[in-house]
Amino acid sequence: MTEKEAFVAVVTCFHEDESVNYAATRAQVRRQVEAGNNIMCAGTNGDFTALTYDEKVRLTAEVVDEAAGRAKVFVNAGMPATYETAMLARDFARIGVDGIAVITPFFIDCTQDGLYRHFCSVADAVDRPVYLYDIPARTQNHVEPDTARRLAGHGNIKGIKDSGGAQETLEAYLQVSREAEDFGVWSGPDHLVLWALENGAAGCISGLGNVMPHVLAQIAGCFNRGDMAGAKAAQEIYGSFRRDLYGLGYPPALVKRALWLMDPSVGASRQPALLPDPAQDRAIEAVLGKYDLMAEA
Repeated sequence: MTEKEAFVAVVTCFHEDESVNYAATRAQVRRQVEAGNNIMCAGTNGDFTALTYDEKVRLTAEVVDEAAGRAKVFVNAGMPATYETAMLARDFARIGVDGIAVITPFFIDCTQDGLYRHFCSVADAVDRPVYLYDIPARTQNHVEPDTARRLAGHGNIKGIKDSGGAQETLEAYLQVSREAEDFGVWSGPDHLVLWALENGAAGCISGLGNVMPHVLAQIAGCFNRGDMAGAKAAQEIYGSFRRDLYGLGYPPALVKRALWLMDPSVGASRQPALLPDPAQDRAIEAVLGKYDLMAEA
């Protein structure tokens, strides 16, 4: 059986003047690799919408260099226009990433045929595996399972990251993966990591793993070793922490803020993201303390 893979959608770190802190980002990559996780950079938890084109290219080069083959590196190339997405994908391919995720276009209202053409054009442009990235709550565009089935026939589209949060949709994508050759599903919802692995997912790509890397690695590691009791125990901790932290507000902002409280070197997100709030920080600290995470970073 092919081993399941855990990826963390690693944060992008910033200085106080909001410039990218590449050294601190490298430190977060090292932390994840040492825990046993793979890396996805420039994703939702990596503030990709706040980064310039050149920053994304440099960030990806730094992450690939830091990982140095010890872990796989995926990167999100998705932008509203196919033209710029393909440009980014080509630059990322030259850097040597292991996979290129393509978030559905945002702002532009796409038909399913438009999405099909978009993903095929990007996949045609590069020699690295391309992965669909579905997060309709943020982009307002959704890859329907039938469209994923069509796209699975493209020789360079190797899977999908499902961040929709609905188990029904995840089940439909998993059915596509059973029918299609060489098309995997990576689960995004943190509460469904183990369920997804048990039901045929290739792995997961998690934002929460920024804060709790060892527990995420334990879910996948225990599953791969056949230790289901260990995997279930780790998932219970992970799911409980998710409920407590995400109950405070917008998940990506809370992940970054929680990590900042653990390690201020990660910096705040670029504006107009969540501003520091002393009352919220105290609530986050209480959650971190409950799980003994204040000394983790």
